[in-house]
Amino acid sequence: MDINYELYKVFYHVAITLSFSEASKQLFISQSAVSQSIKVLEKKLNQPLFIRSTKKVQLTPEGEILLKHIEPAMNLIKRGENQLLEAHTLNGGQLRIGASDTICRYYLVPYLNQFHKEFPNIHIKVTNQTSIECARFLENGQADFIVTNYPNSALAGNMNTRVINEFHDVFVASRAAFPLEGRKLGLEELLDYPIMMLDRKSTTSEFLHQIFQKRQLDLVPEIELSSNDLLIDLARIGLGIAFVPDFCIPAKDRNLFILDLKEQLPSRQMMVAYNESLPVSQAARQFMDIL
Repeated sequence: MDINYELYKVFYHVAITLSFSEASKQLFISQSAVSQSIKVLEKKLNQPLFIRSTKKVQLTPEGEILLKHIEPAMNLIKRGENQLLEAHTLNGGQLRIGASDTICRYYLVPYLNQFHKEFPNIHIKVTNQTSIECARFLENGQADFIVTNYPNSALAGNMNTRVINEFHDVFVASRAAFPLEGRKLGLEELLDYPIMMLDRKSTTSEFLHQIFQKRQLDLVPEIELSSNDLLIDLARIGLGIAFVPDFCIPAKDRNLFILDLKEQLPSRQMMVAYNESLPVSQAARQFMDIL
């Protein structure tokens, strides 16, 4: 049946107050408009909903059945409206962030802690994917913003970006397995050793392969993984030389050292990106400002 939502809204207010005059006050309409709306609804449903008398108003059995269904629906609508309002007042709602495991662990945790303490009623959802996958999440509207390594080939041109950090990638190895400390190595010389790096779906892998390709060198890694932490663990036991961001390396690890290169590798950036063609919640803007 094609019944206007406003008719059900009027019915709900009359049913919970059992008063046409009180319902008119709550709805800011005249009492005659309330009465007319109930008559129209009863006609459309072909059922009497109220028993009217000079002293009181009562629900009919049919009216009680309808109220059982209308009341939870009205409450659900109210809850949705409240959540939308709260999302813009930082008293509730959801914050959706996309970031890689490495960025989450080594960069975002203190900011997430700070934001949660300041706005405890906002639900934080963090999706962990590679920076390339996060860019696709953002384009599809599955995240409010992402924190990504840059350059990122998957980042669309319509994204608004802010640089929040700069870092260098380094080659790290075990002192015991690779006695190369204090020696300068060229990239071509590195090819004589087992190189371990992130797999091809990562911005880090894209970055390193481009560096070697510019020098017409063919990089064939010995091991490709999806975790920088695991690469460092394998470097520690001497399985190869790992290529990782410098901020991942434990500060007081005596087993590992950073190789000294003849060629200086360009730095990379960490940035926040959001889709400027979609509305950005106040919670998302607040978190980006913290970053």
